Amino acid sequence: MGHSDFDDANRERVPWNAGKKVGTKRPFTQKQIWAIRFFLDRERRVRDRALFDLAIDSKLRGCDLVKIRISDVVVGPAIRTRAIVVQQKTSRPVQFEITSDVRASLLTWLERRGGMVDDYAFPSRINHSQHMNTRQYARLVDEWVTAIGLRPEEYGTHSLRRTKASMIYKATGNIRAIQILLGHSKIENTVRYLGVDIEDALLLAEQTEI
Repeated sequence: MGHSDFDDANRERVPWNAGKKVGTKRPFTQKQIWAIRFFLDRERRVRDRALFDLAIDSKLRGCDLVKIRISDVVVGPAIRTRAIVVQQKTSRPVQFEITSDVRASLLTWLERRGGMVDDYAFPSRINHSQHMNTRQYARLVDEWVTAIGLRPEEYGTHSLRRTKASMIYKATGNIRAIQILLGHSKIENTVRYLGVDIEDALLLAEQTEI
């Protein structure tokens, strides 16, 4: 349903994306990942290092990442090697790996954080019984990006979600695997999300003999 140009209530309406750069955010390169890690380590931002690392490994949307509970990533005294989270957008579970370096940064943070297994891994600054909100997460990502000299207009929370998926795709060309890792219901969504163009698709087809 549209809006009439003669409706006074809409004459002052400002488009939500006015003055903003919209579109797919760039994934990080390996060099940029280590630059952000170096910055966070230098500034002794233990929580942020764990959050950044988990965002890369989990490939989760921000709304799912901030709601992770300690029990989602911890089993007994150790960090899990694999975890499962039910996605807010699709209500479907998605599984992800937690690599050794990420387990180390998570363990360092959770030992400092303390709390019970049912607590959120990344609590709100205002109310520690609640989780960090997505706006705070987005602001942190802007800080990290700016700190290493990148443009925050080109990178965001989805950059973290796309990074490892893009690397796996470039290494393997396996769209189906990426679809599973990202928890997409349709492979077409994965193709659009990764920015796979027609040339990539044709090259994959040409390399597949039946």
